[in-house]
Amino acid sequence: MTRILLVFIGVVCLSAKAQVTKEIFESFKLQERRDVSYYYPEDYTEDKKYPLIIVLDADYLFDIVVANTKFYSSQGRMPQAIVAGIHQSKEELRWYDCAFDEESGLPDEKAKLFYEFIGTELIPYLDLNYSTAPFKMIVGYDITANFSNYFLFKERSLFNAYLTISPLLAPEMENRVPSRLLDHEKEIFYNLVLEKETTDHRQRLLQMNNAIASIQKENIHYFFDQYEEPDHVAIAAYGISKAFDNIFKSFRPISKTEYKKELLLSQEPAIDYLTNKYDMIKKLFGFEKEVLLNDIMAIYAASLKKEDYESMKPLSEICKAQFPETMLGFYFEGEYLELIGEPKKAFKAFEKAFQMNEIDFLTKDMALNKIDALKADFGY
Repeated sequence: MTRILLVFIGVVCLSAKAQVTKEIFESFKLQERRDVSYYYPEDYTEDKKYPLIIVLDADYLFDIVVANTKFYSSQGRMPQAIVAGIHQSKEELRWYDCAFDEESGLPDEKAKLFYEFIGTELIPYLDLNYSTAPFKMIVGYDITANFSNYFLFKERSLFNAYLTISPLLAPEMENRVPSRLLDHEKEIFYNLVLEKETTDHRQRLLQMNNAIASIQKENIHYFFDQYEEPDHVAIAAYGISKAFDNIFKSFRPISKTEYKKELLLSQEPAIDYLTNKYDMIKKLFGFEKEVLLNDIMAIYAASLKKEDYESMKPLSEICKAQFPETMLGFYFEGEYLELIGEPKKAFKAFEKAFQMNEIDFLTKDMALNKIDALKADFGY
């Protein structure tokens, strides 16, 4: 892999194979050498696409973000991701990188260069040298959290997801962030994390929260997490895990809560809920995720509960493609045909199911019982 503008200085392993490299990036924009850490999954392959997470304040936040990335991806609650952390603690660089004009609230000259460093040097380097997905996320804390908002000022946001932890707001930022989110048509996930203790910026942050929460646009996904116990220092560790759960909700399996509060209450056909979920994953992350058995069973149960029998036919086709050696697809097809009053066709579908492998709760005895019942009722 080419190392454009980079000098390798060391490798640290989080586990036997997990890759963390720390390198010096020679920035033409900044005319500086900057320390950047990278994490990529232990089974990284060019055949897959990986979301990219940019972490500001890497000295404080990089390890926490990597740990959450590893945990959530190992549990199937987010895709595996590449994490790049920019170190900013040395000589208090964070305050220079992210400084803003006290009157206009816009980045000062050094901060403009730091902005260009991220957008025109670091991210293009990663896109060139790694198999990155379209989905990009940025994480920042207090002054760096405020800085991350400037990427919303572009006509098309560079990032899909923003994790802003207790931001130290520049002038007018409480009005500019909601305004910019309102203008964007791109899918954007915005997570604001706050401690509950009193700070100089608290009222402005709450004002920003109220304004963003009032935005009624399907492409803007807003999350606000506020914590009682942690102070301004501890809030980062508290907030990151919950924020990951929020931002990557579309990727994770359908939970019992989602099933009860969203799937069952949705007015759309159950199969559309599944299709929309996986279409969103493909749109955001740039790859097709295999449909989970957990999600198939949730749609199956919802179809029966809502008497939405028409959803069972396309669901059976998904099962045939996803689990071709099992009885799942033909059994669901048989139930669908039985419920719409096609017993002869249902009989044939259950016969095919009986000849295939069992899966989950479905057994050959269940298919045989269906066959025997149809024989008794209709004499097939």
